[in-house]
Amino acid sequence: MESNEKKTEELKSPETKSLNFLENIIEEDIRNNKNSGIILTRFPPEPNGYLHIGHAKSICLNFGLAQKYNGKCNLRFDDTNPTKEEEEYVNSIMEDIRWLGFDWENRLYYASDYFDQLYEWALKMVKEGKAYVDDQSSEIISEQRGVPTRPGIESSYRKRTVTENLDLFERMKKGEFPDGTRVLRAKGDMSSPNMHMRDPVMYRIMHATHHRTGNKWCIYPMYDYAHGQSDYLEGITHSICTLEFEIHRPLYEWFLDNLIETEYRPRQYEFARLNLSYTVMSKRKLLELVKDGYVKGWDDPRMPTISGMRRRGYTPEAIRNFAEKVGVAKRENVIDVGLLEFTVREHLNKIAPRIFAVLDPVKVIITNYPEGKIENLHLEVNPEDPELGYRDVPLSREVYIEKEDFMEDPPSKFFRLGPGREVRLKGAYIIRCESFKKDDAGNIQEIYCTYDPETKSGSGSQKKVKGTLHWVSAKHAIDAEIRLYDRLFINEFPDEVEQEELDFKVNLNPGSLKVITGKIEPGVKDAKPSDKFQFQRLGYFCVDSDSTEGKLVFNRTVTLKETWTKLKDKTD
Repeated sequence: MESNEKKTEELKSPETKSLNFLENIIEEDIRNNKNSGIILTRFPPEPNGYLHIGHAKSICLNFGLAQKYNGKCNLRFDDTNPTKEEEEYVNSIMEDIRWLGFDWENRLYYASDYFDQLYEWALKMVKEGKAYVDDQSSEIISEQRGVPTRPGIESSYRKRTVTENLDLFERMKKGEFPDGTRVLRAKGDMSSPNMHMRDPVMYRIMHATHHRTGNKWCIYPMYDYAHGQSDYLEGITHSICTLEFEIHRPLYEWFLDNLIETEYRPRQYEFARLNLSYTVMSKRKLLELVKDGYVKGWDDPRMPTISGMRRRGYTPEAIRNFAEKVGVAKRENVIDVGLLEFTVREHLNKIAPRIFAVLDPVKVIITNYPEGKIENLHLEVNPEDPELGYRDVPLSREVYIEKEDFMEDPPSKFFRLGPGREVRLKGAYIIRCESFKKDDAGNIQEIYCTYDPETKSGSGSQKKVKGTLHWVSAKHAIDAEIRLYDRLFINEFPDEVEQEELDFKVNLNPGSLKVITGKIEPGVKDAKPSDKFQFQRLGYFCVDSDSTEGKLVFNRTVTLKETWTKLKDKTD
């Protein structure tokens, strides 16, 4: 796999890209009037967890290709394993797809819609002597399959008569046998170098309540059997899968050839899945993080789930733009997560209102500013979008600034506040530090400054200073809970561990969340969950769903610029 800064910079480039290989295939099919020029794709998630950023790429690809070529894209749930699937996951998946900006219209399907037809086709294969019931355990079946370099061992049950197989398969359907005691296998080729062709399992016994069919079934089809036939029943023209399914394609086609008599066939095409640095993309591992309490649910803003990114403040436009920048490849690689963060910044910069917020406050008293005086300053909402106009920000005699913006004995290149030094309060006046006060522990408690009333921003004053600070009027400031989220893992490749007995969780970042109380300008007191802002000089933040009347909670979405390298160096 490849991952480097040069590739990230290339992906940031706005240069027009040529057609990807899937677009070339589709355009060739349209030129040849294949399938009468119809383009029908599908997105087939299994409802056994929440979708993550990798699924977002697949959603953008499948729905995006359909949109580009005046086609349609179905949403089909692969609900063939009731022990892992829940209605909660179904609902979350639909919410995520809609939030990303895509619509399956009236084309919502489930693999369970086809259970009756799949069963009839399985009976057909049994009657034709192409499938048999095997009583062996999954361990023995796996062992007999062998290795690609030498033929497998045929099951002793492979020679059962059609009559016996029909009887056993019907009794499996009726629930007469316990889980794991029998499976239905297709008669493939036990000498094939492709292990998936070696008598693949078509059905297994599972006495479990299905979220849609209830207890009607106690046998359930395997994905490799259900996949192609579901595509066929829906008229899918381009069945787009990730690269790990490339080796499954011969089986996909083999089942269709043995079951379907029409000329039409869906075709499977594979692309490289999305791999992100500092990110785990396994739903099993993400579920482990949720169940074991390492994160606070699937929508924890540190999670790479779409719901987590939505709660953190990512926008659907940014995720779609990211998918476009990454493109479609035929070989596996690792994309720098910095590209995703860059794309989020890029969009938020255009749309996020600017506000003042102080996260680690120290009080500044402007000693020559009249007591009781309040000025309402008119500051831009967003300089990238002048149509948003201006906001009123109150200024009073006492303001808060960041503690790190003051030094008692600053070096020469420290262009912020220090004894005898001048800075501008953004949008307001130039102030000069005259003195300061410490508490008994030696911490700076208050800073005393004077201001120059002739230097108000926009007044035409020619006086210049090198430093400009954000601030909040102490009298008007709102307290807000600020959740400073960072990357969930400290290792670029979290799945890699130095010792065998360890697992990916040893690479969790202990500093992935820090909660503080900050001071916010009063204009945001009525902000609602999902509202997004740029805290000037600090980063982009989003109002969290935990906010209540009288208490605002903000999540840090992303910093103003890449700071991870510096932060990581401090923890190494």
